[in-house]
Amino acid sequence: MVVLCALLNIYLIVLVLRAVLSWFPVRSGSPLASINSILFQLTEPLLAPLRRAIPPAGMIDLSFLVLFLIVLIVHSVVCGGSGGFL
Repeated sequence: MVVLCALLNIYLIVLVLRAVLSWFPVRSGSPLASINSILFQLTEPLLAPLRRAIPPAGMIDLSFLVLFLIVLIVHSVVCGGSGGFL
């Protein structure tokens, strides 16, 4: 149970990092490009199916928000509601 809680915490952090990096231009070959690629590989398998089901609302990717909320809810259920994120 503790390992699952830790993995969910890490995944939430990965999602936040991907969101933050999406605000900045990433040049090919830069250290940020490598980090961005890793974050993409970790998050896209869950985001892609959601993106097909949930259309974007203008410039906002709602699938990202839905995934974040799902992981947060699963974290709360698995790790106990009072434990909180991180």
